[in-house]
Amino acid sequence: MLPRRRLEKILDRVQEIENLLAEPEVARNASRVQTLSKELADLSGLAKPFRELLRIEKEIQEIESLSSKEPSPDSDLHSLYREEKEKLARRLAELEGQIETRLFKDADPDAERNAMMEIRAGTGGEEAALFAADLFRMYSKYAQSHGLGVEVMDTSISEKGGFKEIIFGITGPEAFRHFRYESGTHRVQRVPATEASGRIHTSAVTVVVLPEAEEVEIQVNPTDLRIDTFRSSGPGGQHVNKTDSAVRITHVPSGIVVSCQDEKSQHKNKTKAMRILRTRLFEQRRKAQEDQIQATRRKQVGSGDRSGKIRTYNFPDRRVTDHRIGLTLHNLDDILNGRLEEFFEALEKESRARQMEEEEGGC
Repeated sequence: MLPRRRLEKILDRVQEIENLLAEPEVARNASRVQTLSKELADLSGLAKPFRELLRIEKEIQEIESLSSKEPSPDSDLHSLYREEKEKLARRLAELEGQIETRLFKDADPDAERNAMMEIRAGTGGEEAALFAADLFRMYSKYAQSHGLGVEVMDTSISEKGGFKEIIFGITGPEAFRHFRYESGTHRVQRVPATEASGRIHTSAVTVVVLPEAEEVEIQVNPTDLRIDTFRSSGPGGQHVNKTDSAVRITHVPSGIVVSCQDEKSQHKNKTKAMRILRTRLFEQRRKAQEDQIQATRRKQVGSGDRSGKIRTYNFPDRRVTDHRIGLTLHNLDDILNGRLEEFFEALEKESRARQMEEEEGGC
């Protein structure tokens, strides 16, 4: 349901701005005209379709009134009324969808950004690390199937080839929008390859998804940084262990520490570490702003708290359950191969519904 009261207030404000711009005194003030014109342009994206929606609703009411006066339901005129009403109803649904999409997009200005994702093994030791690798593969396949790029920033590999931790970027149109609901604890229930008795183990992995900051948005003072270099570590004694190519950056004012060691080049590791640092500083600033106004973080389904259990992957039953929306799917293999669309669409639909309720209740 659309937040009518908010949309009506937007129409009132649009009318007010149009009246102001018509006043000679305002027209002579270039700065005021520029400010009002920008606000008008921003509001028009909602005002225009809402005006059309109100007009169509009125037309439907008129057709219903005329149709009720037609004595024969089988007459040609009654059929014309019905066809016109169906045509208007389809257009009405299109306009409602446009308005909902615009409202939802406006609520999250970070939706179009690139994303920075961090996956860490939690409880379960080696099995958790192996599942972290499964999740990275799952997200990578989803990203690739939607034309998004994946760039590994840093990894910590376990003895059996899993990830104790992996940090990677997702780049492309609206990358953050695709993955913004994945923050939280992902639980896996399966028999580990090392389990001789066939007993099912439960392990957990945490996922954090952050909108990536642009360099121009977060200016980092070089004097606030402590940069250390060290030899990269990894299994197998690769060549990366022979040079001081790994970089650790400490942002002294915030205490944030970032390390990168996957590249052979110290310069490339430093560049990646700075991207991660800027993103974490950006998130810290966003969080402080939202706490100040007591806002719900990104108005997502659930809090996005990385400690909260959001999804369970049950291998024996081949099912995956998202606990935030109570949705269970029985295509585990497809999901692990990146077929996440059904979950993502359901999460976005639920988030839109909650937002609409908040908008309507808060007006």
